[in-house]
Amino acid sequence: MIVNNDKALKVAEFLLQVKAVKLQPNAPFTWASGWNSPIYCDNRITLSYPNIRTFIRQSYSESIIECFGKPDVIAGVATGGIPQGALIAQELGLPFIYVRSSAKEHGMGNQVEGHFEKGQKVVVIEDLISTGGSSIKAIEALKSAGLDVKGLVATFTYGFKIADEKFREANCPYVTLTNYDFLIEEALQKEYITESDLQSLREWKDQPETWKK
Repeated sequence: MIVNNDKALKVAEFLLQVKAVKLQPNAPFTWASGWNSPIYCDNRITLSYPNIRTFIRQSYSESIIECFGKPDVIAGVATGGIPQGALIAQELGLPFIYVRSSAKEHGMGNQVEGHFEKGQKVVVIEDLISTGGSSIKAIEALKSAGLDVKGLVATFTYGFKIADEKFREANCPYVTLTNYDFLIEEALQKEYITESDLQSLREWKDQPETWKK
């Protein structure tokens, strides 16, 4: 779900502007999964630009309050959700914890790091949603630790149906600041792509596993 269309376009503009997102429908990237992809996304780049970082932090904070109310704690998903989550927790005056991809194999063996109490309400921060796998693992870890997960907020999603299905199965609503549809709309408007690129970009979203195989 997108909370504010104008902000979604603005975030998309920022991602394109600083090359956090690159669109190359005619020279695809190859993901670790083996999928060909016309898009490469690294939202961590936005952290290097103070004005963009501030806009994104404030947009996250407003979306959290509007969609989920003020939680007791903010949880970042390693690794991209950690810096954003810490900034958002500071903005909202809340405690911050983070979730590892797996439990530590030494020490206390924690997967959830930081101080929290069982039963506390938590909103999860992610930077990017693709198939939703890493996000759902983090949500499950937080629930297993006794936290009440109210929802997840991310900067960007590709909008894959498989991600929607996983979040629905996990009974966890999610919100993003922008998404693939807003991004390609903004990219066309700002002439990062042409009209002739649009069909290929839309085909990829519908069938990413087989696109340009």
